Order: sequence, then C-alpha cells, then structure tokens
Amino acid sequence: MNNTNTRREFLAKNAMGVGSMALAWLLQQEHLLANPAKIPQAQESFDMKAKAPPRLSQAHAMISLFMHGGPAHMDLLDPKPELTKYSGTEYADDVQFSFVNRASKTLFGSPWRFQKHGECGTEVSELLPHFAKIVDDACVIRSMHTGHNGHEVSIRYWQSGIPAVLGRPTLGAWLTYALGSESQDLPAYMVLTDPGGQPVDGVNNWTNGWMPPLFQGTVLRPREPRILNLQPPQHLKGELQRQNLAFLAQLNQAHLDRHPGENDLEARIASYELAARMQTAATEALDIAGETEATLRLYGIDQPETKEYGTRCLIARRLVERGVRFVQLFLDGQPWDNHSSIKTSLAAACKRTDQPAAALVQDLKQRGMLDSTLVHWGGEIGRLPVTENHGAADAKGRDHNGQGFSTWLAGGGVKGGMTYGETDEFGHRAAVNKVTPNDLQATLLHLFGLEHEQLSFRYNGREQHLTDGRECRIVREILTTA
Repeated sequence: MNNTNTRREFLAKNAMGVGSMALAWLLQQEHLLANPAKIPQAQESFDMKAKAPPRLSQAHAMISLFMHGGPAHMDLLDPKPELTKYSGTEYADDVQFSFVNRASKTLFGSPWRFQKHGECGTEVSELLPHFAKIVDDACVIRSMHTGHNGHEVSIRYWQSGIPAVLGRPTLGAWLTYALGSESQDLPAYMVLTDPGGQPVDGVNNWTNGWMPPLFQGTVLRPREPRILNLQPPQHLKGELQRQNLAFLAQLNQAHLDRHPGENDLEARIASYELAARMQTAATEALDIAGETEATLRLYGIDQPETKEYGTRCLIARRLVERGVRFVQLFLDGQPWDNHSSIKTSLAAACKRTDQPAAALVQDLKQRGMLDSTLVHWGGEIGRLPVTENHGAADAKGRDHNGQGFSTWLAGGGVKGGMTYGETDEFGHRAAVNKVTPNDLQATLLHLFGLEHEQLSFRYNGREQHLTDGRECRIVREILTTA
C-alpha cells in the first residue's frame, strides 16, 4: 500500500463515514488528478483557509435565490400604469421576439394590483404579499439589462461575467478563491438544487471553470438524505475509524517525506482529517429538527406549497450561520418562463417561493446576520409588455426580455427601503440608471472588500477577471457606505 491509487482505493472501500459528496469535495481539495508527477515548489498553493480581503468588507456571506426563466417584472416589482391604460392596443415601438410565430404587439397590462408597502412606500404586486413585508430591508433594482433575450446567454452573463461563454468560473468560485471559508468543517460554496431536476444550463450555473476544482460549487442532494453515506457503517464507527484515519495520515506523511517540495500534500492530509469533522458538522447543519415551530412556520414548512423551497431557504441560513461563504438555490427547469397561461403559472411560482424568500431575510435580520449576509433574488431576464399566445384569456403569456427587468438585494451593506433605476413607461427597456450583470458583480465584490479590476486568476497566459475588463461600475447609490 505505497502508492496514491492504493491509498484512494483504501479510502473508498472503507469510506470511514465520508459520503459520496464529501469524498468528491475532498478529492477536489487534492487537485492532483491532472498534475504532473513533479510539482515545482514555486507553484501557487490553493486552499480554503479564511483570507482577509484587501479592505474592510461589509458582506461576509451571500445567498443567491436564482429564479430561472425570467420573472415578469411588470407583474411583480415594476408597476406600469401606462401599460394598464393602453392594454389591448398596438405597441408602437420595435420589439425583439424570441418566438416570432407566437408574437403579438398587443400591449398586455398586468392583471394584478400593486400597492405601496412599508415605511418606504415601495409598490409591490399582490402576488408577493410576503416580500411586501420586507420592502424596508430590500433594494429593488428596476433597471437590469443584459441586452440578450435568450436564457443561456444571459444565465452565463449573470453567473460568470460574459454572455454566452462556457467554461468560466462563477461568482461563487471567485468569492471562495479570493476569501476562502470561515468554516473548515463544511464546503465554502454550496448549491441546493430542486427535487424536480436541474435548472436550465445545469452544472454551468456553479462551475469552477478553469480554476482548480476546489472552487466548484458542492451540490447537496435535493432530497433526504442530502449527503449519502455520511455516517460510517456500524462496524467502522468509533475506535476503528480513528485507527483507519491515523493509518491514512501515516501513509500520506510518508509520501510527503519522499516528495519534498509538493507543498499541497500537507493540504491533502488536512483534507482527510476534514472528512471526520464533516460527519458531525454536515449532519448538524442539515438537520432542521431543532428549529422552533415559529421558525418552521415563518418559512412555510408547515404548508405543502412552500415546504420544499422553505426547507432549502432555512438550510441556506443554517449553512451561512456556520461559516459557508456562498450558497445558491435553484429551481427545476425555468418555472418563471411564462410564455402562456401567465395568470396561473406566474401565480404558482410566486406561491412557491415568495414566503420562503421573505422569511430568509426576516430570519437573518432577527438573528443579527443580515448586515453581513447578502441576499439576492432574481432571474436572468424579464418579460415583454406585449402579449404572447394572444387569444383566449387563459392562454396569454409574455415572451423574453433582456432589455429591462427587476431584481432585488437585501443585507450585506445594501440600502434597504429603496428602488433604483427605471424602465420606460411600458416596462420594455431600462431607461434610467441601467444596471448590467457586470455592474452588479462589481458591486457585490466591492461589498466583500474586493475590487473587480484587481481580483484576478492567471489562466491561458493572462490575468483573468470575473468582469474580464468589460465596461462596468460599482453601483454606489445602493450601498450603505459608498
């Protein structure tokens, strides 16, 4: 038992209580699978130890509630009286359609009422009654703009900084690369997927790209058990497990002694030690049984429509509470892609997510965590102000629109109780204070004490950046401290 493959075999066969997810993450930490036999001493060493940002940061963790498909902003967060006034008439402006065969230029006023809420008086649709309760803690950006109507092209712009381009690290990868983790017992970047399946564009939503696999999002299973085989078999528990770990540590130390200069071998030894710690830390973090009945009701876990998403939002809070740097929640497919029957499909998406999303902000605030935890809600695009599938009342929908739409942020140094930017009178295009995904990425990095022009990773012969030199700005107007 004196070579690397045999050691890995030994670990895999005995498991020692490390679930398949945990083992995969530990192997990522090794980042030796594609390394040459001899590693120069000058090679950069990567780890998840907590790192101080270049300057004082307001945000320490982030939870992204990504809403695939493109929520209809004029029906949710961006009221348009003129659209309602001229509903049913012909739109005079040019429109870029994704589905020309189903296209119409007939304006479609929102079927839902808007009312002012909170001390700030932000107008919110009746479809979002729970978000209406937290408007004083949220900043609604009404002038988002990708310039692209397609899903994948805009998703990659949001997640990785450049429209359409595959193979680039996501925001979560950049944050964990720059700052590491405040927990050495849990992965720094965790992804909570939907029981119904993968989101559109699948694993590209949480890829490490050309960074080491250490910085890829670690996916939790969408159903219990969320980590398979996390606990050791009965016959391996206790003293036997400790002996196995000690033996493995001896093998790795011997390998390190024979290969001086391979600095990452010490990190590999530490990663195997992490395996045992994860048995306790992950089990405890994912167990919501100890939460109060009031907390479970807050997230809607007592209701069938909100139970699943509410559980994941609560787990997200528990993860950042324990030092996880970046958590992202996804829905299956793209439930906000309401091309038809928007009256029922949009209402269903809101019913499922509104209460849990608002509860997350409320829960973080009452625990004193909102000031240091950024919460993001939004999709990759919005919807058009004209009707798709025009005809029967129950068949009406809206086509894609990347020219202007809404998202919201809360906590982590973002001003609450405000709206920022505007779309035109019909909600078609960003008209005032346009914000691109790159602008938002630069702003989020700034809140973490990082600067988008300075944070870099050398790949393919040059310094790469999340925003990749694209024209963008920090949206200082929405920050508590500019």
